[in-house]
Amino acid sequence: MSPPADLEAGTTITTERTFTREQVATFADLSGDQGYHHLVEEQSGPVMVHGLLTATMPTAVGGDIDYVARSMEFEFPQPVYTGERITCEVTLESVEEGAGRTYLDTAWTCRNEDDEVVLSGTSSGVVFD
Repeated sequence: MSPPADLEAGTTITTERTFTREQVATFADLSGDQGYHHLVEEQSGPVMVHGLLTATMPTAVGGDIDYVARSMEFEFPQPVYTGERITCEVTLESVEEGAGRTYLDTAWTCRNEDDEVVLSGTSSGVVFD
């Protein structure tokens, strides 16, 4: 598969998602992370979403462009709770053509409905031609 033609430095791709209790429970089963805070309702009703489940937002964008990450760095400054609408912006920081591949450096920021940063990070990797 060839990389998308629109891979240019400065391009930002946005995705949105609202995590459900069922998704958190499924991720808890798959990951083995059965932390109490992910499985028991808070007084207001929602549960805390796993950080790495939240991190599927920028990785889903990577899947859309057939990106293979070689390194990733995450920061989780605020928790995410089920029922919150999260918006994630992934920016292509650098794009370099190589032999049979395109090298990418990306940066992302995910925000909740109150415009608080809940996840930020960077990644380096490739899209194979």
